[in-house]
Formats: sequence, C-alpha cells, structure tokens
Amino acid sequence: MLDFFTKWLDDYLNFERAPKKNIFWLETMRFLCEKLGHPERTCPCFHVAGSKGKGSISAMIAGILAKAGYKVGIYCSPHILDFTERVVSADGPLAEDIYLRSAQELMDCVQAIPLADFPAERPLTWFELVTLFAMLCFRNAGMDYVVWEVGLGGRLDATNVVEPLCCCIGPIELEHTEYLGDTVEKIAAEKGGIIKPLVPVVIFPQTAKVRGVFSRIADERQAPLLFSEDCCTVRDISYERASGSERVFGMTAALDSPLFRRQLHIKSKLLGSFQAWNAAVAALAVKRVLPLIDEDCIEKGISSVSLPGRFEQLSPVSGYPDVPVMILDGAHTANSVRLTMENFRTLYINQSVRPQLLFACASDKDVEDMARCFVGCFSHISVTRPGNVKATDLGRVERAFQSQNLAFTLTADCTAAISDALLRADKAHSPLLVIGSFYLLAEVKKFLKG
Repeated sequence: MLDFFTKWLDDYLNFERAPKKNIFWLETMRFLCEKLGHPERTCPCFHVAGSKGKGSISAMIAGILAKAGYKVGIYCSPHILDFTERVVSADGPLAEDIYLRSAQELMDCVQAIPLADFPAERPLTWFELVTLFAMLCFRNAGMDYVVWEVGLGGRLDATNVVEPLCCCIGPIELEHTEYLGDTVEKIAAEKGGIIKPLVPVVIFPQTAKVRGVFSRIADERQAPLLFSEDCCTVRDISYERASGSERVFGMTAALDSPLFRRQLHIKSKLLGSFQAWNAAVAALAVKRVLPLIDEDCIEKGISSVSLPGRFEQLSPVSGYPDVPVMILDGAHTANSVRLTMENFRTLYINQSVRPQLLFACASDKDVEDMARCFVGCFSHISVTRPGNVKATDLGRVERAFQSQNLAFTLTADCTAAISDALLRADKAHSPLLVIGSFYLLAEVKKFLKG
C-alpha cells in the first residue's frame, strides 16, 4: 500500500539502521511543522519517554482513552512486520486513504522546498519524516487524542515539538550511551527534556539520583511532578491462565491512589511487576488530565492492551503443533532481558520439560551481560544474526556464551536458525523463548507466515 512512500523514505538517513552522531536537533521539525500548517498542534496529546516501558505506557493510555469513547492515535516504534504499525489508532490500523493522503501530502511539501531553504541546509532524517507523516495521519483522521512515544532520548527527539497535556517517563537505565551520555543521570537529563513548562509529568519509580534529575527539571519548568510510587501503591500481583488457554498467562494486580475513586483491579496481557507499574503511570496520567474518567474505563482499557514483541505468547505455534508455547520478546538490554527472564522463570521454567532459546542481538548490545541471564535455564540455545538489517558480531556473541558454559549452536543464516530452533522445540515438546532483537522477532514472524 505504501511501497512508494517507504521507498522514498529510504533515501534519508535511518538512525535505526545506521546510527550516526550529531544528527539530533529540532529546527528542521519546527520548520516543516510550520510549512505543513502545524499538524503537531491539531490533537491534544500525551508524550511518553523512557529507556524501556514507553511502548506499554503509551498503549495503556490509548487503551484507557479508547474505552472512554475517544478516538485515539498512537505513534510508536519499532514496527515488526508492517511500516504502518508505527502509526495506528487504539483500535488498529487507520483507513488506507488516510495513510495514502498523508504520505502524498508530506512528499509534495518536502519536494517543493529547495535544500538551501532548510535550517542550516541540514539533510532530513527518516525518523523526522515518519514523525511528520504520523502528525498528518492523525490530523487527517480527526483524532480526539494522540499518544506520542519518543524514539530516542527525548530532549532532541523529533516528537519533542508536540505540546502535550501530560508527559510520562518510564524506567531509566544505561542505553545508547554513545548518544545520550554515559551515566544514568545524563540519560535522565535527556529523557527529562520532554518535560514542558507548567505541564504535569508522571514518572515510573526511579533511583534517588534519577529522581533528583527529574525533580530539578520539573522545578525549573514549574511542571507539576507525580512520582508514581509516592502517590500509588501496586499490590497483589499474580499470574493466571488466560481464559480459554492452558498455556498462555495473564496478570492481575491492584492499584490504590488518592487520584482514584476506588481501588483498581487490573488484568493485563503484559506481564511483570514493571508492567503493573507501567499501568499505574498510565492510569495516573489519564486521571491527572481527565479526573472524571471512570475507573471501569481504566480497568477495561488496560486489559485490552497487547503489544507485539513484549512477552508475546503464541500458542499454538503455526506449523509446529508440539511446541506448547513460543514467547517473543524484543528485550535488547541486559536489564530488559533480566526482567523478561524473571517472568519466564516464574511461568515456564518450573516445568517437567526444560525450555529452549533462540537468541540474536545487534553488535552494539551488551551480550556479555545478557548471556549471564540464561545460565541454568535452557536445554538448548540457538544463536544467530538478527536478520540482515542490523550488524552483529557473531564472534563476540559466541565468546560471551562460551564464557558462561552455555550449550548452544551458532548458525549465521537466520532463517536456518529459526527453522532449527522450532524443529528442536517441536521434537522436545518444549517452550521456546525468542529474545534479543526486534529484528529477530520480525524474521520469526515472517518465517511463520511462510
């Protein structure tokens, strides 16, 4: 549908595929927003940053607003199979004519501007153009609200031209240190760049040092600050089999806050204590902006959310009837992998059949720390490349797994490795975890589609 547009986009620098320093600033976004009639101001919005969890928080906010009867757009990344996954409504893809009309509108505008007219004659980037495309889509679709997920950092991210009703910030950890800074305080300062003057901000539980950074920024900008753990309690987290399935789990938890008229009893397809806190951030943010929103809408909105590649449980697995369940998780930092493994151990390792693992990661990831998370968990590990888009260092991955005495096979051909992992799991009747890269998850989904 949008092949003409994605091919046009490919002519511009794509940071996701080819990272490059010193390419972030907002002047080009501001310039093009003005040329396009300020689409970033059309829809009231929420703005969400964080080292992880921002996709979950964004989807939960959108889910709550949708259950309240609003038409809600979500801008998120990365996509797994289809480009339009980045620009959707809370109910799914937008109408085809919205995508086509918005793409043509953006191309016509950009192509009519001489390069010399752009600020500092700086070339456009892929992510800037995709962000502008999303703004046009949501304007053309007449959204009541939009939830904007930050791409990288916050302060200079292309989304940071929006004027939100509320900002949210998820957990902060060391990530993208080459671009955001080599300490959590520096990274927090970049993420905190989305905090706007007088605009409320809701923040996931943080370390004391990170809290200090956000407190300082909020104070400077006179932004009302809600640290979620100070105004909300999360309790009674438990896991249970999902309705109609013996192999897929859901999570329940209780949330208490003075902002809620009663205790919230949430059910979530997204698992883990951190997801319960993500739900708290989303609920607090919506309540801060729309205090009269019904608690039933919050509960139903959170329960409606599912995210591809975030502990996504597939059962049955198409073509492999004896694989009881396959879990797809895009975790690609050591801490994210650690949290995923906590869930996986709780739900799938205390079984009579030991599970198996399919792993790949990009060359800039901390594979040594990730490998430690897998010790003593799997009967076999298949290691490969995350497709052909991201560079990987198989030698480094091999050394990392060898240093932990992990039993694994290394297959450079990603498709062959996927086939082998599924066949092994099918033969052994064992669960299969796929982790390390969203690009690997995309390859697995393509493989299962044939």
